[in-house]
Amino acid sequence: MTKLPCTPSFRLDGRRALVSGASRGIGLGCAVALAEAGAHVVCAARGLEAVEEAVRALTAAGLSAGALQLDVDDPAAAAAVIGEAGPFDIFVSNAGAARHAPMVDTTVPDFDAVVGVNLRGAYFATQAVARGMVRAGKGGSIISISSQMGHVGGIDRTVYAATKHAIEGMTKSAAIELGPHNIRVNTICPTFIRTPLSEPTFSDPERAAWITSKIKLGRAGEIEDIMGAVVFLAGDAASMITGTSLLIDGGWTAG
Repeated sequence: MTKLPCTPSFRLDGRRALVSGASRGIGLGCAVALAEAGAHVVCAARGLEAVEEAVRALTAAGLSAGALQLDVDDPAAAAAVIGEAGPFDIFVSNAGAARHAPMVDTTVPDFDAVVGVNLRGAYFATQAVARGMVRAGKGGSIISISSQMGHVGGIDRTVYAATKHAIEGMTKSAAIELGPHNIRVNTICPTFIRTPLSEPTFSDPERAAWITSKIKLGRAGEIEDIMGAVVFLAGDAASMITGTSLLIDGGWTAG
């Protein structure tokens, strides 16, 4: 009789996940998705009150979660916090910043602020988690929330796009180095997602129409569009996937 292959489980029971920027938006969505799949999720953010509120909502829903104050813009302090709280099996690097402006108007403070969080902060937080994974010897999954702007350019987003292109390169290189430790490193690259932070963009009729015209599916993304992807990349179903990006862009980058 033919022996049928077994579909890998999408469950994450017994695993510990760290999600940065988890108090709202995409980060909170990722935390919910991982917790619903069975992981214990440590929700981290710079503002302790907001992340504790998010954790209360998660635990009220019967999910396993804890709160952690974490400022990735302070790499040394962040590394100490991550080292003490870890090790983790899953890391979703979601904390980010954006100060959109025309390229010719970008100021040095704005440049430094965005690069400090999106690149330097993400790099050293990932390093700290990876060190814990290596020491634990169990392998793991590191997922950076990048952007379609890590693959294309965007109006008023030169600095933001530069940081996301850098994250894509960092991911490929980290995947090469961490592969022997069975640590997978990937990115999720969303298009414009409706969150409280993005509402000013969508409230501009001209900009909203431009966004919709670029998305082949004819609509902006929702937080729920990210949630299945993060569970997939975190678990055994993606055990042969590393060093690449999952574009959730509604066809924006297809042409």
